[in-house]
Amino acid sequence: MSTVQQATHYVRGRVVEVTDNAYQGQQDYEDIPVGKQTVRVELRSGKYRGQVYELIKAAFATAEHADGNEQDLVEALRLGEAFIPELSLVAEAEDGIVGHILFTKAEAGGETVLALAPLSVRPGWQRRGVGSALMAEGHRRARELGYGYSTVLGSTEYYPRAGYIPAQELGIAAPEGIPAENLMAVKLREDAPPVKGTLVYAREFGVG
Repeated sequence: MSTVQQATHYVRGRVVEVTDNAYQGQQDYEDIPVGKQTVRVELRSGKYRGQVYELIKAAFATAEHADGNEQDLVEALRLGEAFIPELSLVAEAEDGIVGHILFTKAEAGGETVLALAPLSVRPGWQRRGVGSALMAEGHRRARELGYGYSTVLGSTEYYPRAGYIPAQELGIAAPEGIPAENLMAVKLREDAPPVKGTLVYAREFGVG
């Protein structure tokens, strides 16, 4: 697992959902403000799958903590039991796909939580708010689906901007071999029950 490619201000574009269904046209879309710009959120098809693979590969090519297989991890997760089609999102601008985020099912203390990984932004589009827009929309959709917590392993300077705090403050302990200071979590719903236990990732992550 690797640290996110960072971003802070988005330009005009849209966030769309990546699924494996046949293209059904535009549906369930809305425009959400991001700073002085607007991001269009739509429900779309899996035609972006190949583009997402290449985007992730490019985004992590020069990342300090990348292991080089992030794009293959996403493919494996897509085929696994932890995959949630509604929480695989891309950001699309006029020149194509510029960002991708994936949340998958994890577990802590017997409760289902989410693991955000990876978050990828195309080189040249980093530090323009793409990652922030993807996280905001992912969190919104996760709340609507009933998920109470999201976890992330990454930069302690970047993710707190999206509300993440040390996971242990929410009762979620880091698995063996994972630096506790880099494991963060955010409570997505006020009615989420307390959790207490070690985070268990989907087997595709190869943790534990």
